Amino acid sequence: MSQADSIAALLTLIHERQSFLITSHARPDGDAIGSAVGLMHLLDALGKDVQVAFADPIPFIYGYLPGIKRITHTLPATPPDAAILLECDSIKRSGFDCIPAGLTINIDHHKSGRDFADFNWIDPEASAVGAMLYDLALASGVEISAALATCLYTAVLTDTGSFTYSATTAKTFALAEHLVSSGANAHQIAQAIYFSNPPSKIRVLGLALNNMVLEGEVALAWITQEEMARAGAVPEDCEGVVNYLIGIAGIETAAFLRELPADNGELEYRTSLRSKGSVDVSVVAERFGGGGHRNASGCTLAGPLDAARARVVAELHAAGHSRAEQTTQPV
Repeated sequence: MSQADSIAALLTLIHERQSFLITSHARPDGDAIGSAVGLMHLLDALGKDVQVAFADPIPFIYGYLPGIKRITHTLPATPPDAAILLECDSIKRSGFDCIPAGLTINIDHHKSGRDFADFNWIDPEASAVGAMLYDLALASGVEISAALATCLYTAVLTDTGSFTYSATTAKTFALAEHLVSSGANAHQIAQAIYFSNPPSKIRVLGLALNNMVLEGEVALAWITQEEMARAGAVPEDCEGVVNYLIGIAGIETAAFLRELPADNGELEYRTSLRSKGSVDVSVVAERFGGGGHRNASGCTLAGPLDAARARVVAELHAAGHSRAEQTTQPV
């Protein structure tokens, strides 16, 4: 099914139903939150009844988003006509055990996206789910309000690494221009996301970079539970640490590991992976049960720390060697 056909089919499903639940993945990021609240505004404009629910807390830096206070952390008592899951490869990825609804709709742009819902719209070429929802909004015929524009701009800005990832195209900048002209304040959004960090986030950055090691073209850093406690930090303070690692000259891939307790009482490591583009880190993430994009992915590694570090470095080196072999093959 073409993208135009997917959008048309999705709009038909929406028009046929009245009540909707919107959710996204656990530990939500800017694309998940901006897209969910943006879709809420779009469905509001279409006269629908909408609830947005996340299993996990919303990072405080997104408090400026119009309508953010409508987000709840519990599912509706009465199953909605449809539940829309954004950036999820399964119901479990949302953090909720189950989502009762008359119809499930899956909207995703990850390479690792899966057809788990009743209706699936997956576009790995899209720069962000926010970009897909922008196309949906245009096709719906609703006016792009300042509130909708602010949410979708936030989604695209954050999921393209501030318009630096390879998925950023001329279409992405045209989208951004339209959203800014529709009321998204690019300066205020950037100030809120990038220049409003709590002291604990900077402490985390210092502790993590103090743990940094360089292994050829791979940069690795980590932070332990004890260090998190010492910094007075919360999980959202770890967002963006890996971007400092991939910014090092000569580094092609990077990994940042955050220690946390596993269900079995052992330790595990929530891992963020980054690439400058020549290596597909989503392949590495998928080997550990995760997924994501070519340049930005994530997964969870079993402990202990030394073993987790060794495994991820080995896989990143292997992915880099595979890339090198492919580029040197005779034609």
